[in-house]
Amino acid sequence: MKNEIEIDGEKYVLASSVKASVPAILLKGKKYVIVRTYSAGVFAGYLNSRKGKEAVVLNARLIYYWDGAASLSQLAVDGTSKPENCKFPCEVSRVELTEVIEVLDVSEKARKSIAGVPEWKK
Repeated sequence: MKNEIEIDGEKYVLASSVKASVPAILLKGKKYVIVRTYSAGVFAGYLNSRKGKEAVVLNARLIYYWDGAASLSQLAVDGTSKPENCKFPCEVSRVELTEVIEVLDVSEKARKSIAGVPEWKK
């Protein structure tokens, strides 16, 4: 790729060559988001509904542990640069979350990155 260099195995891209983050593909009009809760953890999936501190997320994956992003904000924009170190269990068709404290819109690049993390099992 033009405007790209590699240093010690890590690829770097010229900032001016990076396009603004593109929103993730919608599922039947629903946005792909990352939802952080007070005590249930962090989930990525399609926001079906939200009322007050409650949300229903479809095709959801628990973000048990992530690496390769400094924060959930970076994970929502860039995805993970180290998918092999992440611990995202299997996707569930629907989860009802209470005590929602943060909802982040996810870019298409980040959605693909999250989807590409191998299923973590014990």
